[in-house]
Amino acid sequence: MKKRLLGIVGACLMAGAVQADAPVQVRDSAPERYTVVRGDTLWDISSRYLSDPWRWPEVWEINPQVQNPHLIYPGDVLLLCQIKGRAVVAVDLGGGCAEVEERIATGKTPQIISGTGRDQKLHPQIRVQPLSLAIPAIPLQEIQRYLNGSRVVTKAELDKAPYILAGKEGRIIGGAGDSVYVRNKGAQLDSGSVYGVYRSGKSYIDPDTREVLGYEAEDIGAGKIIALDREVGTLEMTRTTQEVRIEDKVLSNESERISSVFYPSNPEGVKPGRILRIFDSLGSGAQYSVIVINRGDLDGVKSGHTFAVYKRGESVRDRVTNEYVKLPSERAGLAMVFRTFSRVSYALVLRSTTAVKVGDEVKPPVSGD
Repeated sequence: MKKRLLGIVGACLMAGAVQADAPVQVRDSAPERYTVVRGDTLWDISSRYLSDPWRWPEVWEINPQVQNPHLIYPGDVLLLCQIKGRAVVAVDLGGGCAEVEERIATGKTPQIISGTGRDQKLHPQIRVQPLSLAIPAIPLQEIQRYLNGSRVVTKAELDKAPYILAGKEGRIIGGAGDSVYVRNKGAQLDSGSVYGVYRSGKSYIDPDTREVLGYEAEDIGAGKIIALDREVGTLEMTRTTQEVRIEDKVLSNESERISSVFYPSNPEGVKPGRILRIFDSLGSGAQYSVIVINRGDLDGVKSGHTFAVYKRGESVRDRVTNEYVKLPSERAGLAMVFRTFSRVSYALVLRSTTAVKVGDEVKPPVSGD
């Protein structure tokens, strides 16, 4: 089976070469049958089966019985099969591992018979389920506010974005139901569309090149354009996280284009990077901390990519030779990317053996990480 990598749901699986290092290691405790329950995540399941969970695409056989065959739902029964000397995990469609082997060999979708007599017809057996019911890759409660809230934008995006011009009757905006005036300098505003309100925040600077990679746009709220008069629009606020201010930026709403369902996968070919920020922290984090790394879309990073985190080795003076020697980096944990931007990405720390810190290295994992 070709290795499959899945980014944001709706993207196609891309075929790739099987990881060239050690064979996939299935845990001794991996169950032959497992029923998926609500609350499971893809990381939980891949960790249940594999010593290296980011290699899940190498063993997962897509489920042809659902409209989007890459998803797993509560109630699905997973089988661990040995097919031609390799491990395969697949949804049991009723025929056990024998049916899975036949499905792989023929590439055929299971079929059902409808009608009677001469009118009998074979149809692909597809069930339709809402995307929202599929189990997520990582715990939603840890990343929800980073999916729908803040984002990273470029200076060009900030410069051309519409902005808050004034409040009605000079009032300070308090919350949902209040209206504000938005001035459009270049980017189009559409009547009836929903927009987010953001405040320019922290800049992200690459620690090696000193380039500005983007600016954190802090989530202030959201609203709907209810009127347009040339370059001024009226934005009715539907939610606020804090007081809206004059000059706050107005950007298109991204929430509908972001999903939390993707696969753990190895970021092969992505250059090692560094941690730029740890949210809700003064500089260190642990399991379930959300971090920002200096690798993004332009570097080939996709949601689901799992990075090993390493504590950078210090440079120490050799008292014998008086030279400075860099100590080896030490493994600190694993983090999975869940949202990407042009030059940076958000990732969730899923394992930590020591404190994760700003400046730590992130790179594609190897067996044992």
